[in-house]
Amino acid sequence: MDAFPTAIDVAAQIRSGEVTPLEWLEECLMRIDQRDPELNAVIWRDDKAARSEAESIGRRLAAGEDVGPFAGVPFAVKDLTRAKGQPATYGSYGASLASADEDELVIAALRRAGFVACCRTNAPEFGPLPVTENARYGITRNPWDHTRTPGGSSGGSAAAVASGMLPVAHANDGGGSIRIPASCCGLVGLKPSRWRVPSVTPGWFGMSVEGVECHTVADAAAILDCISQPDPLVWEYAPAPDRPFADEVGADPGRLRVALLTTSALGIPVDPACAEAVERTGHALEHLGHHVSVLDTDVLDPAIVGPFLHVVNTAYGAYDDIDWEKVEPHNAAGRAAGEAVDGITLIATLNQVRRSTRPIVARWGTEFDVLVTPTMAIQPPAAGAVLAEADADPHGLSLTVLGMVAFTSPFNVSGQPAVSLPLHQSDDGIPIGVQLVGGPWGEALLLRLAAQLESAAPWRDRHPGVR
Repeated sequence: MDAFPTAIDVAAQIRSGEVTPLEWLEECLMRIDQRDPELNAVIWRDDKAARSEAESIGRRLAAGEDVGPFAGVPFAVKDLTRAKGQPATYGSYGASLASADEDELVIAALRRAGFVACCRTNAPEFGPLPVTENARYGITRNPWDHTRTPGGSSGGSAAAVASGMLPVAHANDGGGSIRIPASCCGLVGLKPSRWRVPSVTPGWFGMSVEGVECHTVADAAAILDCISQPDPLVWEYAPAPDRPFADEVGADPGRLRVALLTTSALGIPVDPACAEAVERTGHALEHLGHHVSVLDTDVLDPAIVGPFLHVVNTAYGAYDDIDWEKVEPHNAAGRAAGEAVDGITLIATLNQVRRSTRPIVARWGTEFDVLVTPTMAIQPPAAGAVLAEADADPHGLSLTVLGMVAFTSPFNVSGQPAVSLPLHQSDDGIPIGVQLVGGPWGEALLLRLAAQLESAAPWRDRHPGVR
């Protein structure tokens, strides 16, 4: 069994009969036992229920049933998301351990594809921080360097996948929370377009979207096919793709106009290794035949930042049955700020955001086809540092947080697809992600280009040491 398996490879082994779903599950549970004590990525598991699910899938496969393209592949659920039979504590002492009575739509879609939910992964309380540390479960650490964060808010999922505990893990992204952990942990992190993956009540008014942490572009594409099937009961959904996203992997992207950007409109200094990652990617893209140019100024309008924070703060109202006396100081301050925003102001804010993103998004397809940026302006900070900063000044804006989200959060606001690829490493071997941003509903082109880069500058032989 591969030490760092992909979901596609595990599914193929199970489908061929080489390994049973239960055998792969037992392997993953053993790896969690061995590797998680140092990382603290997994905060809940029910081995009995997971074994029962794996055995059921094994029997159905033996009977010739179509159990889905990822039949028997183990995966983890991020603790910010409800899954039937599992508690959703949102990383908070203020939440209960009561089990959810239904799946969120993305988890239901993963189960329909045959995935086996075997555990839950750590996240920052309620998810506003781009790191994975909270008072309830503690600090999750980066498999590449245990003194550093794996990023967040999907850092528990990223640490579990990067360390080889699991082939794939559920994630979601409201300001960079798929892409930032992918960058910190050397993974592929695709943030789909707004409304691409159905949700009954989309997080942060649609600025938060669902996805996974995985090793390859092929996994990201194939899993997107599974979770993006339209649900006729939701209010909003993206236009259907012309063909399956998996078919875009290996397809010719054509000669594209690619713009490079290493300057942040927020005035955040960019770490030299992060800037170098973009420059090296630009050279690779030129070698592949694309037209590459450099932008002098950021595409972000800084005036969006205030309205975005209004949206984040008012979104605390989405949580039910929380004892707000027990939450961390920065979240208590955020909820208080949200309560101060009246309904009329919120509607005006959302309208302002919608209008202000139009000229930003209009640059795709006119000035350039794809934008390339650092995923983060900084390297992964010290584990535990960001939560300490946030609680020391609950009403302030952490410069470390801004350095982590400066290049990711604008595209949650605009709703465009973006992917972090592990194309670079620092001198001391820490992964440095590069972000590719596509035009509206442009996952197909983004996946073609990402796969082309993966073939030209492969990363599958780079993994953290496993003790």
